[in-house]
Amino acid sequence: MKATGGVESSKTIAPAPGKAFEHLPAERRLAMPAQDFSASPRDLPHRPFNVDLWARRLLVVLLALLPASMAAHEMRRSIGLDGISVWEGVYLALFIPLFAWIAFGFATSLIGFLLLTVGKGKGAGPYRMRSTTPLRGRTAVLLPVCNEDFQGVLGRLSIMERSLAQVMGGERFEFFILSDSNPANGEIERTAYLKMRKSFSRPVHYRRRALNVGRKPGNIAEWVQRFGGAYDYMIVLDADSVMSGQTMARLAADMERHPHVGLIQTVPSIVGATTLFARWQQFASRLFGPISAAGMIWWAGSEGMFWGHNAILRTRAFAQSCGLPELPGRAPFGGHIMSHDMIEAALLRRRGWDVHIVMADDSFEEFPPSLPDLATRDRRWCQGNIQHVPLLARIRGMHPVSKFQLFVGASAYCTSPLWLALMLVVLGGAAAGVWPPSAILPSGGLLVLTAVLLFGPKLLAMLWALADPSTRIGFGGGIRMMRGVIADIGLSILMAPVSMLTQTINLFGILMGRKSSWNGQTRDRDGMAILGAIWLFKWHILLGVGLTILAIRSGTSLGWIMPVAAGLVLAPFFAAFTARKDLGSHVAKSGLFQVAEPWWRTQNYQKTRYRQLQLDNAPIKGFSDAANDS
Repeated sequence: MKATGGVESSKTIAPAPGKAFEHLPAERRLAMPAQDFSASPRDLPHRPFNVDLWARRLLVVLLALLPASMAAHEMRRSIGLDGISVWEGVYLALFIPLFAWIAFGFATSLIGFLLLTVGKGKGAGPYRMRSTTPLRGRTAVLLPVCNEDFQGVLGRLSIMERSLAQVMGGERFEFFILSDSNPANGEIERTAYLKMRKSFSRPVHYRRRALNVGRKPGNIAEWVQRFGGAYDYMIVLDADSVMSGQTMARLAADMERHPHVGLIQTVPSIVGATTLFARWQQFASRLFGPISAAGMIWWAGSEGMFWGHNAILRTRAFAQSCGLPELPGRAPFGGHIMSHDMIEAALLRRRGWDVHIVMADDSFEEFPPSLPDLATRDRRWCQGNIQHVPLLARIRGMHPVSKFQLFVGASAYCTSPLWLALMLVVLGGAAAGVWPPSAILPSGGLLVLTAVLLFGPKLLAMLWALADPSTRIGFGGGIRMMRGVIADIGLSILMAPVSMLTQTINLFGILMGRKSSWNGQTRDRDGMAILGAIWLFKWHILLGVGLTILAIRSGTSLGWIMPVAAGLVLAPFFAAFTARKDLGSHVAKSGLFQVAEPWWRTQNYQKTRYRQLQLDNAPIKGFSDAANDS
């Protein structure tokens, strides 16, 4: 059968104005019932208690609680010798959990650093394609889109389709573009698809829904119910995702090798940055992300997470476990589940399916080009994660680690108002004469410990990269990498208070019932109008000025508050400055924020003709062990 036979056998439904358009294979329906959250699933497979995995989790908790306890003791000794007043009690109630939060992040990064250096990546190393066993199952690669740059979507699809053509078993994969775009953009998509579909070497199907019920999870569920019965696995991507054929085939091979695994999530790297902001974030994620991800993989084990894209799922397991009901009530806690991915991972684990995370060298996504675009995306995530809070008690039979992950996701958006409240308590207490201006500030030893916890992960990541020649070369060498880290620290200090207030405003707006929209994301930008930026960040400027005045009136040292106030006052200029492409090009030419090029931009890939790759049968180190032990 020809490689394009799937495309030629697809049926085409011509659209009326504003109606759906489909170019799809024959349906193979699969039931996907809505889950009953009030009842625990029955007849689940029995799994032995994994002592080693729970010991890892206990170690991480202890590593986080140790510095938090030291900090609590130090602060209790400095302010509570004559008893604890209400002001001091509020201060400690804010300070201790925030300190434990940053300590938990440091503990995870420390373990990841040890795994990637001393442990040589055991249990969390890079995910490489090494299987010669012919693939038996069929895999659908799903690309949900909503009002995107469709030429860019087709370009990324072409990269993946070409990469699959070079991998043994690539003929077992088919692509589905699942559109939720509006009628005008849908017509553009239809025209572009019909022009390009015959140029692909494997089936590439397209469908635009007329009614966008349930956003992205509804889009995926509709495909599962109509076509899921024909495919053993589905790789879910975002419109800006790219994944190599080798990793796709490796994921499918591991799903076949481990029939109790329901989902494997890759850790995608950022690619395609053009503005200064995106290049900075691309550098930071590539350098600092791996040790944190390795530590998380180590303690998560078979209770991993799902980020909604760049992952493979067992289709029947997903259909059996992940039908999402519409929640009662109004937003933010009612309606369709917005951050569906974390819930879907929890529901898979609830049914007894394992969920794993792996590190992949060639799984990519893009990043918002500016700070306001990041804030828009972050607001949607905030509403979705806050929506999870009542589900912690509503969903029966959820695994304890899944509950912990949902709690951590929600609490991440609560730390910002807590940090703001802590600063206001310190300054307000000093202004009211509750304590002397310097009495409530941490001691020298505690400041050192705080600096270690905040900046230690960056230092550990730099040491890891310096120790590995290929990683060091990817960042342009040690000197350029250290320049990038210094610039990252300075930019992070400016951005931290801006994100703090933005997330605080978003959280309270969501709790007041202001819903987030879920339209196509802004993936390309070049600069911002400064007047528009000033209006956008007006509350940040006012808070920065207010904190400065409050610090002066209370007699508090301006040394610790000025970085916060400066970041807030300069927020519009910071956003406009970092959103420029010319500055992004300038730092790229200077070698600042340099990262390794993705595989499809390398000269070797461009010159390589289509060929079958012969790959050995060794399973990935760490993943197979964890999958067998869980």
